[in-house]
Formats: sequence, structure tokens, C-alpha cells
Amino acid sequence: MLATSDLVAFTPTTNLARARRFYQDVLGLSVLDENAYACVFDANGTMLRITVVAEVAHAGYTVLGWRVADIGASVAELGAAGVVFSRFDGMEQDAQGVWTTPNGDRVAWFTDPDGNVLSLTEYR
Repeated sequence: MLATSDLVAFTPTTNLARARRFYQDVLGLSVLDENAYACVFDANGTMLRITVVAEVAHAGYTVLGWRVADIGASVAELGAAGVVFSRFDGMEQDAQGVWTTPNGDRVAWFTDPDGNVLSLTEYR
């Protein structure tokens, strides 16, 4: 039923101006619209709606992720923009914080200013 409908992604924030700066200036997404309740971005054809909430409940898992062609270059570029990549106990991550899955995919995690977990994945 929804196979031909566009997906809209949602992420919460308690501070819309701060979230806008991060998603626009650090991650490089284009703003499509903004009002008092949300800021809407174009995430390569997917609508990403950052919505104001009273409190962000930290899920503890990835809420948004991007497929990238070269994770090393993407991590370096975001790192230069001030993004700090997460490290997890018990996971063998390389110097950039990238974990290689058993099937060879490579993943790195970081958080937005509200603590939402975001990821980059290079699929093999």
C-alpha cells in the first residue's frame, strides 16, 4: 500500500534553532521550511522533519542513518566540522571510530545536539 509513497523521517529536538544549525551547517542538509513547531530538511529526496518536543527520550539506538560511499572520507569531513564519533565498549572500532560488521559493512555513530543517535554506513 505504501510502497510508492514517499517516506518522511522525524527526529525530536528541544531547541529548534540549535538543531537547524547542526543539520544545516554541520551535516549540510537544505532547509525546505520552518515554523514554530518544526524545521523541514531535504535529505537527498527524503523529507526530514525535526520536530520540537518538551523532552527528548533517548532511544539508545540509531534513529537516522546515511548510506555513504566512503565512510573514511565522510567521517573525516564531519570530524572537521566538529562532529565527535561515538565509541562503544566491547566493539572493535578503528582509529576513526568505525566498526566493521561480520559481513564487511562499516558503521560509525555520532549524536546530534539532542543526543539522538545518527549513523553512517558503507555497505560492501
